[in-house]
Amino acid sequence: MNAHQPKSLIRSPAILGALFMILAGIVFAAINVLTQWLAMVLHFPASSMAFWQYAIATAFSLPLLMKLGIRAMRTRHPIRHLLRVVLAALGVQAWAYGLVTVPIWQAIALVMTSPFFVIIGARLFLGETVGLHRWSATAIGFTGAMIILQPWADSFSATALLPVLAALLWGGSSLIMKNLTHHEPAETVTIWLFVLLTPINAALAFGTGFALPQASTLWLLVLAGFLTAIGQYLLTLAYSVADAAYVQPFDDLKLPLNVLAGWVVFGYAPSGYLWLGALLILGASLSLMLKEARQQQR
Repeated sequence: MNAHQPKSLIRSPAILGALFMILAGIVFAAINVLTQWLAMVLHFPASSMAFWQYAIATAFSLPLLMKLGIRAMRTRHPIRHLLRVVLAALGVQAWAYGLVTVPIWQAIALVMTSPFFVIIGARLFLGETVGLHRWSATAIGFTGAMIILQPWADSFSATALLPVLAALLWGGSSLIMKNLTHHEPAETVTIWLFVLLTPINAALAFGTGFALPQASTLWLLVLAGFLTAIGQYLLTLAYSVADAAYVQPFDDLKLPLNVLAGWVVFGYAPSGYLWLGALLILGASLSLMLKEARQQQR
């Protein structure tokens, strides 16, 4: 093959980063449905639910740890891992509490502020170039979310703002993850997340009243934990192959995915210009992906 020929699209970091982020969005949409079912239907405490979900995810990650050996946990940046996981744990708690009272589509609309935190942070702390097309794609995606959900028409309480807090915390965690993937493999970053997240979530759960799962909740927690292990690894892969400011707008796809999941499972159907907003989100994400892919082929 001629060395000057364009790289295959399937091997393009832009395509791979977008694909991993989209797959992660599908997985996390399923997790959100399970989380809201456990909280709103089965009335399982949110803090304990977060602990069991990630403790089970850690158990599912043990085969990977055993396969890679203790070397997979070797790191020169333990403080960064700890800070990243603390932010992630607090974000999980804020998200779980938010889903107790906020419908899936409203929670997702509020968490759509995360791209702004990530893009600004990527520019300030990671030194990444944030061009006009990246800013525009993120803004268009956020506009699509607002068109679908029209959150300004609702009277928000303090609990309704919990997804925004989760977005801020997860944005910080994502930036640290991106920094770590420059120095360490995705497997190391993922394993450290699970190893540290369990004791941190345990401390938070015991602080608010620890609950043991019953037969009706155990299998749902096992499924949520399994999907969490897969989703976190896909997320880490996305940030490891492409810039944080580039892959973040593809997170907008979680909006139509979660709207669909909430409608199918709970009968939640937001009124308004659903399809117009969805087209804006999809169009912005796809145009960004194709533009980045063409640039990397040059």
